[in-house]
Amino acid sequence: MLKHHIFEYKEDFKLESGECLPGFNLNFTTYGTLNDRRDNVIWVCHALTANSDFTEWWPGLFGKGRLYDPSRYFVICANMLGGCYGSTGPLSINPKTGMPFFHDFPNLTNRDIVNAFDLLRQDLDIENVHTLVGGSLGGQHALEWVIKKPEIFNNLVVIASNAKHSPWGIAFNESQRQAIAMDLTWKLNTEKAGMNGMKVARSIALLSYRHYATYLATQEEENDDVKDNFKASSYQVYQGDKLAKRFNAFSYWTLSKAMDSHNLGRGRGGILKALQSIKAKALFVSITTDQLFPVSEQKFLADHVNDATFEIIDSSYGHDGFLIEAKQLTSAIANFYKENKLNPEIAR
Repeated sequence: MLKHHIFEYKEDFKLESGECLPGFNLNFTTYGTLNDRRDNVIWVCHALTANSDFTEWWPGLFGKGRLYDPSRYFVICANMLGGCYGSTGPLSINPKTGMPFFHDFPNLTNRDIVNAFDLLRQDLDIENVHTLVGGSLGGQHALEWVIKKPEIFNNLVVIASNAKHSPWGIAFNESQRQAIAMDLTWKLNTEKAGMNGMKVARSIALLSYRHYATYLATQEEENDDVKDNFKASSYQVYQGDKLAKRFNAFSYWTLSKAMDSHNLGRGRGGILKALQSIKAKALFVSITTDQLFPVSEQKFLADHVNDATFEIIDSSYGHDGFLIEAKQLTSAIANFYKENKLNPEIAR
């Protein structure tokens, strides 16, 4: 049974920027039961606009009869700091002013977000994580975390992610933030500020999440007489409207900035040295048509992490394939466990 919780951290939380948050909350979800040995923990790191309910956006991996069955595992996922699903973010009340942070919310890095996750882990008294799983931005968080706390994590599964956010990825994010900034409401301190700009930002993002083949298969017109109001056009509008119903421009801005900050080598003597410090058994998974996090980025990770496994999933869905191709992903992870003689059939 899914359970939802709130972790409250009441001390000042120092950020990489030198700024402080006056405490924070993390909204997190658990699924299953922690066994007596406390060694059946699966910790999930979610992607940019997702939430802590992993069964909602990754249903093919979690549930009865799935790879991560709650009868065997205790699964945890925390909504990241800066988001808008119960964890402290720009729309949260600043206890120093009694008003929402809005534009005054401090800049976050991925490392800040992971430091908050680790405070939750400590509060839960979890010292042994069977597998840390993350895709995209969540994969970046997972990598940061196994380097920060190498003794905690036994296995690492990273899908469609990288060691350092690329100039290509940063350019996409900056174009999205420019779209938000062009919205005349963005300078206002209201919950709906920048919302129309965020709709455009989502439309831009979707072009990096999907692939030419995806649009050709799903948005091609059925006849040659169409002159306007194309399916592909309405699809872009629909996706922007859909996100606007569940997200806000402040969190979108904050988390895209955090993604841009991703660099495992910062302050660690470079990326290669950081990757070589990973102790967990690692699986890196690529999507053949991923244009945002291309295969070369996961291959780089696998080449420089000790005794890592590398798998490629064939998909026409581009980067979003990491959310859609559950059957192939399940097979890749199950094979990883088998090849490394890891027993996924953990009992309570």
